[in-house]
Amino acid sequence: MSEPINEFDSISPYTDEEAVKAFGILAEHPNVPLISKTLFPDQPETLLHDVLKSLKSIDEFQKLVMNKAVEWVLETSAHNFSYDGVENLKHLGSQKFLCLSNHRDIILDPAITQLVLYRNGIPLTEIAVGDNLLSNKYVEYLIRSNRMIKVIRGISARTLYLSSQVLSKYIRTCITSGKSSIWLAQREGRAKNGVDITEQGLLKMLDMSGTGDFTSNFEALNIVPLSISYEYEPCDIMKARETLISRTEKYVKGSREDLISIVTGIRQQKGNIHLNIGAPLTHDEVYAASFCNKNDRYQAIRHAVDLRVIEGYHLWKTNYMGYDLANGCSKYAEKYTPEELEQFSAYIEHQLDQVEPTLDRADLRDILLRIYGNPVLSKEQLAAELASS
Repeated sequence: MSEPINEFDSISPYTDEEAVKAFGILAEHPNVPLISKTLFPDQPETLLHDVLKSLKSIDEFQKLVMNKAVEWVLETSAHNFSYDGVENLKHLGSQKFLCLSNHRDIILDPAITQLVLYRNGIPLTEIAVGDNLLSNKYVEYLIRSNRMIKVIRGISARTLYLSSQVLSKYIRTCITSGKSSIWLAQREGRAKNGVDITEQGLLKMLDMSGTGDFTSNFEALNIVPLSISYEYEPCDIMKARETLISRTEKYVKGSREDLISIVTGIRQQKGNIHLNIGAPLTHDEVYAASFCNKNDRYQAIRHAVDLRVIEGYHLWKTNYMGYDLANGCSKYAEKYTPEELEQFSAYIEHQLDQVEPTLDRADLRDILLRIYGNPVLSKEQLAAELASS
């Protein structure tokens, strides 16, 4: 007799048994010896192969391989990594939660979050990722063995609705049953313009599976906003290029573009990185939202999330310099030196040289500078809003 089909089979991460099979296949990839010497320079190049072959669970993989890999990325491509707000998760005790994070890098945003959880003895989350990243079989083996939930994209409206129902139910079931917490980006795709805004459609998706009233539906998810800030934005020029092209035509990704973005994000020097873990949304915030009409309810939840993301965003000198250069002013000149401004300007010009010269350089420069400057603008707008309320 065949096994019953689980409604979540198409999107859920691998089980330990499935992951162990995937590890065995990954171990034989020809690049494994090189990766092994990179991650474990003092060990034989067969170490990673042997570890992958010996793994018995996803937890072992996270501990012995993935945490080492993320630590290596931070050591080699970041100047300093810091974080705060862990107490906001510890106050939840054993309750599971939904991390709603700003999204700047495909892999590093959730990976860095997992490292912080691991360092603080908090169970790791499952991670919602678009299925566009699963076109390469080896990438799929790796991602689904990392507690990755498959988010199906590029489908018809009817199929999308049904898929959203399944995803919503899966997320809610994981959290309310105590199975696992979830990491979910606040929007589909990375922010390409330095502006972190939660998609209303995402909040509607989360509400689809609720069986109670609006307040209880959202309270049950224990929404925790996250804000990650990179001094040098991963894939900054690639984001600027896509934004510029999208102004005049539909942007079509190359077949390997997502993979290139992943590798670029990992390798690119990112300067300082900070992760802020915000306070969970409160009963009062959700309850107040429930008195709004249908769409305004979601806008109120969105506003509460965005407020914490923007508050938690750490502004670097690059943000202040990007703001001043984009706006032709010296409003924040006290935040940086003339030498630092000169170095940043040279960096911007170097990045502009990386793309085809047929693109309008002035427009591209403006987009690139605003990727850095817009977080400052977001903070200004938030401050003005709080001052007037």
